[in-house]
Amino acid sequence: MSASANEIELSSPPDDSISALAFAPTADNQLLVASWDGELRLYDIASNSLKSHFSHKAAVLGCSWGNDNKTAYSGGLDSWVRAFDLESETTNVLGAHTSTISSIIYHSSTNTVYTGSWDQTVRAWDPRTPSSNPPAFAQPERVYAIDAADNTLVVAMAGRLVNIYDLRMMKESANSDGYAMSSVEGRIAVEYFDPSPKSQDKKYAFKCHRQAVDGVDLVWPVNSLAFHPKYNTFASAGSDGTVSLWDHTAKKRLKQYPKYQSAVNAIAFTKTSGDKLAIGVSYSWDEGEEGLKREVTANGGRVIQVRVRTVGDECKPRGAK
Repeated sequence: MSASANEIELSSPPDDSISALAFAPTADNQLLVASWDGELRLYDIASNSLKSHFSHKAAVLGCSWGNDNKTAYSGGLDSWVRAFDLESETTNVLGAHTSTISSIIYHSSTNTVYTGSWDQTVRAWDPRTPSSNPPAFAQPERVYAIDAADNTLVVAMAGRLVNIYDLRMMKESANSDGYAMSSVEGRIAVEYFDPSPKSQDKKYAFKCHRQAVDGVDLVWPVNSLAFHPKYNTFASAGSDGTVSLWDHTAKKRLKQYPKYQSAVNAIAFTKTSGDKLAIGVSYSWDEGEEGLKREVTANGGRVIQVRVRTVGDECKPRGAK
């Protein structure tokens, strides 16, 4: 384990690239880590220990907590939706898509697990009852990511397509302010739901996670975004190995942390205070086998790290006290 004054590296990291991170709803020391080695891991940050792990048939691409600190859900390449009792370490299969599950969330207000898939559907699962035919909502393209705020679900798809639903009736509408969306083109877009000209005039996009080398602008994918639970600022993580904090209202970058040894594929703030930021560092295959060879040569082996950083005032918006 390596450590600094405000950042630790967790012991017993995954054996392959990290795909998703999630802190428990009310236990800031409990962290789920999904990875391409087919494992979902549960870490205790306070003791820096691996508490348990759950094997899958293929890579795990998404994970989420339930309405307490005892239940978790996952999905991935094997297309199964799994529920885990973390106390008894038992697994229950809720059902399956017909293709890879790319994203999974739990919505507490409706007690529903939502999954997005490459089979071009979003499905809604009752976590109490396995189902072979849950409600399915057809999408025009493969689903890459889903997320929810209040009663609004945002579905991001291939071809830069986005659908927005009101979860109370699963109709295409919205009742929250807006969302941020990242891309492989080194760009983040801030969008607003309200169709009025006043709100639409506020939306914008900006370039980030780029580096000028010998006069050439290298563009890196933005792999993950995470909003701070108190300040409504957000962090971005890229294949350039950096994590930045942004004040989207002021349209300013607040801070960029020191560069890591490999790409940053996933980030997550603690749910209650937002005083910790989990950072998943691992090769993202943007440059194929050659890129991996360069990483191994430079570092003496693959870099796979789960790091947890203590954050503070740097997350506050400009001018906030």
